[in-house]
Amino acid sequence: QLHLVESGGGLVQPGGSLRLSCAASGGALDYYALGWFRQAPGKEREGVSCISSAGDFSDHVDSVKGRFTISRDNTKNTVYLQMNSLKPEDTAVYYCAAEWGPYVGSVCLGGNGMEYWGKGTLVNVSS
Repeated sequence: QLHLVESGGGLVQPGGSLRLSCAASGGALDYYALGWFRQAPGKEREGVSCISSAGDFSDHVDSVKGRFTISRDNTKNTVYLQMNSLKPEDTAVYYCAAEWGPYVGSVCLGGNGMEYWGKGTLVNVSS
């Protein structure tokens, strides 16, 4: 059973950058599609970015396109989310998650197929 642990969150000023990491233990991530999700206070969970098991496909929600980049290093069993040009509306708890099987971007971003979830890391974009 996979155990996912996020790190890298914190307080950042608008326009700043953060890099989130999600490290897995208990199994190899090689055959899992991975995603980053976020939930802001009082709002529903939202799919942010997803990446296929081999890293050859990725998808992002429209609000972060051009600002966020998802990547993975299967040799380190880790997925990353590089977040640039951060805005106050990006403030949320960010979660990583993993799902087994063929990659479909829209399905991945929906999150319903995710089998394993981390406990989240808080990103606070504020001046």
